[in-house]
Amino acid sequence: MSITIETIPIDLGGADPLPLGARGPVSAMLQRALIAPATSGLPIDAPELVGRALAETPDILCDDDLQLSLFLMYAVHYGSLPGLDASWEWEPSLIAARGRIERAFERALRTAAEIADPPEAERDAVARWLFDLTAPTAGPGMARFVAKKASLEQLREFLILRTVYTLREADPHSWAIPRLRGRSKAALVEIQSDEYGGGDPARVHATIFAQTVRGAGLDDTYGAYIDAVPAIVLASHNAMSLFGLHRRLRGAIVGHLAAFEMTSSIPNRSYGDGFRRLGFGSDVTWYFDEHVEADAVHEQIAGRDLAGSLAEDEPELLPDILFGARACLVLDDLVGDHVLAAWEEERSALRGGVLPDLTA
Repeated sequence: MSITIETIPIDLGGADPLPLGARGPVSAMLQRALIAPATSGLPIDAPELVGRALAETPDILCDDDLQLSLFLMYAVHYGSLPGLDASWEWEPSLIAARGRIERAFERALRTAAEIADPPEAERDAVARWLFDLTAPTAGPGMARFVAKKASLEQLREFLILRTVYTLREADPHSWAIPRLRGRSKAALVEIQSDEYGGGDPARVHATIFAQTVRGAGLDDTYGAYIDAVPAIVLASHNAMSLFGLHRRLRGAIVGHLAAFEMTSSIPNRSYGDGFRRLGFGSDVTWYFDEHVEADAVHEQIAGRDLAGSLAEDEPELLPDILFGARACLVLDDLVGDHVLAAWEEERSALRGGVLPDLTA
């Protein structure tokens, strides 16, 4: 498959290259630095580069350079890109640069995800608020488009966009496990156990999704399509990492997971229908069909036992629980709007990329 992406060539100095190009001065600097051991920290001009990028961006949520930079910084923690040297994980200059971008990113998310009429910090009240927030809406949406109209090329684009999160499914939310206790911790572990296959490696959701990717004729190597993924999709993944990696934001990652689970079951039914419509079998649709049933159960656990119990046990976290849930929906809407706008105009939703006509 050939995808043409506009990137900035970078000199890797003979080191093994990463499977992606830079999108601006900050991500170019990081790609040069992070593939070698962290012996002396980031280059001396790193603070200036980050400061200028932050000052000049009109919208950090859609900023290619800054979102790719955050993605690379978080990838050091996950180990998701083997080309990144693990010695950078807690290197002070990298953490300082990341913190500057994170603060701007968090401000933008809080502005976009304002909360009106919060509930009381009581288990059932929080659950009701979340179920109202995530109730299905009428009108066009990406799930409906996939079910009824999407072409083979568009279904492949859909999978490519999802590879950023789903080939590492559940990992961002799992950062919260050691940061919770009691009822909310037990509920999170129950959900995550299912995500990781309940002890069966063949049923790990990321593994099942990799099978879907291969079945659609795509590469299931993590990072293979990062160049094709627009900034807003990276932002959606980066928000999970931001919430999960900061203990002070444990309420936000819980709220995010609650909203994530509550908005999963119905769309996944539509996604499965879309692939069946174009003749794909159960090897490809298994991932979506699995989530129709599993997430119908998870949404109840996530709303009441996870988010509701956390709010009741630690009422001071209620604002962040609501913020995390709202941020999840805002980012999902922005991604969906981006994809639908492209598809309805019969152009690619990928970043600068056009898939070949696979039906020929």
